[in-house]
Amino acid sequence: MTVFQEDAVKWLSTLADASVDLIITDPPYESLEKHRKIGTTTRLKVSKSSSNLWFNIFPNSRFEELLNQVYRVLKNNSHFYLFCDQETMFIIKPIAERVGFKFWKPIIWDKISIGMGYHYRARYECILFFEKGKRKLNNLGIPDILEYKRVYRGYPTEKPIELMKTLIEQSSCEGDLVVDPFFGSGAVLVAAHDLGRAFAGSDISNIAHDYYFKRA
Repeated sequence: MTVFQEDAVKWLSTLADASVDLIITDPPYESLEKHRKIGTTTRLKVSKSSSNLWFNIFPNSRFEELLNQVYRVLKNNSHFYLFCDQETMFIIKPIAERVGFKFWKPIIWDKISIGMGYHYRARYECILFFEKGKRKLNNLGIPDILEYKRVYRGYPTEKPIELMKTLIEQSSCEGDLVVDPFFGSGAVLVAAHDLGRAFAGSDISNIAHDYYFKRA
């Protein structure tokens, strides 16, 4: 188990070139703060059940340095998944392509139950699917809409472990190194451990570390 409490870009910069088999991550992108301020999501508000101390925004202006590091540390012929909303997708895609990734498509995480919002209430989230080099998915029968119920009463922005297992099983093998530079609730790390992968991650939030170690 390798868990760090450092800025994502700084931490990735300490990893060796072409040393990682798969990266899956969910940065706290700028538009999340916009949704919180206008009240379109209750999960991000400060309350007894949800503290916003974790909510250190990763600005859009830093995505190029982040994606350069992600590309550098990934092995050739590997995959990279990034969770984001529709607004952030249009920012990340051209940057990722510029640093060298091939963009395949947005995979849709269908949360099954309806969420917050004003203009057609949210039920899904995007997972941008990138490739470095050329690698086949392990199971070509998996659809591009993945249905897993959202996690309630957990860490803000928490993702289901079973959803992470699907991505890990698709794009890695036992013993491979799976990395998450914004590990949050730790779902990627827990899923990687359960599937017999090596794993490493970083998050600057004290709350993320507390939450992860309680469940690990």
